[in-house]
Amino acid sequence: MTTQTTQETIPAAYGVSSDSRNLALLSHLSAFITFLGIPSVVGPLVMWLLNRDDPYVEAQAKEALNFNISFTLYGIVAAISIILLVGLLALPAVLVTWFVLVIVASVKAANGESYRYPLTIRFVA
Repeated sequence: MTTQTTQETIPAAYGVSSDSRNLALLSHLSAFITFLGIPSVVGPLVMWLLNRDDPYVEAQAKEALNFNISFTLYGIVAAISIILLVGLLALPAVLVTWFVLVIVASVKAANGESYRYPLTIRFVA
């Protein structure tokens, strides 16, 4: 029995270098900079601008940027809707969803998998 190591038999995750996976992971996790009082879009934006030469990191940083812009807008709408009492449920739902999806995307990036966030408006193509 022979083992083939052609491009067709190697999963996509194995084609992504360790450095690329780590930078993509950092692109997603950088959204947690918001806990320091800095908007969550700053981290992914910086990662995207600094890593445009790596296609995997660039794609994941843009995905993280689009996601964080979208969820910033959703959070603002939910916060404003507190006046209508709808925001009392919507704002915690937006925050928990944001937190969980950032963790999921980070794990996928660490494994070298491309991840597309749900509920994301594609502002940056």
